[in-house]
Amino acid sequence: MNRTLPRRVAAGLLTLGTVVGVSVGVGTPAASADPSSAQWAQVRQCESSGIYSINTGNGYYGAYQFNQATWSSVGGSGRPDQASPAEQDYRALYLYRMRGWQPWTCAQGLTSDGDARSGRVPTYAEAAYIGGGGGVPAPTPPPAPTPPPAPTPPPASSIPAWPGSTYTYGDCAPALRTWQLQMNRYGYGFQGTGCYYDKTRAAVLDLQRANGIRDSGILGPKTWAAAYSGVAPR
Repeated sequence: MNRTLPRRVAAGLLTLGTVVGVSVGVGTPAASADPSSAQWAQVRQCESSGIYSINTGNGYYGAYQFNQATWSSVGGSGRPDQASPAEQDYRALYLYRMRGWQPWTCAQGLTSDGDARSGRVPTYAEAAYIGGGGGVPAPTPPPAPTPPPAPTPPPASSIPAWPGSTYTYGDCAPALRTWQLQMNRYGYGFQGTGCYYDKTRAAVLDLQRANGIRDSGILGPKTWAAAYSGVAPR
């Protein structure tokens, strides 16, 4: 395996005038006429160790070691080593169709075919078989959409602080009124008198039984909290 300094595509500018008047063939499968993918792999390995991005500073770039003038002569833009592998494969086949194996020192001894120096401009599909670049250059993917911010979870039900006393039949207190009005969410229809009588006792027992609280009928901290965050009694 030759991994010394890459060899170079011979300089020699191919002007656009070279292809004027040449008919462009379309639809002929490249693999049936052009050099085999194994031959192209041999050229790449010898020229650049198969590295598409190689730039050693010697004026020759990429897997096929194009110089800038030759790259431009077959329609390449930018610098060869900065082009995609598929683009370099395509331009290499294009150059072969223009000049045969002559530009590549590493291709000495390889057999040419009828398309060598034919001037027939290839398509990207025809260059796909070369194998190094995978065919038509992949389009630049659009930037990934920015995910929407995660929704802010709703705040937990606000439970007023337990007043610190327990309530039973006959008691009256502002906290009892608060609890009665909260129980209206379950359809009890309290007027909010703040006094513990039969209707309040029935609601306390319903709520305790629905939430697994001992049904003592005493309004304590568990029964208080269940009115806000517990299971509905009905």
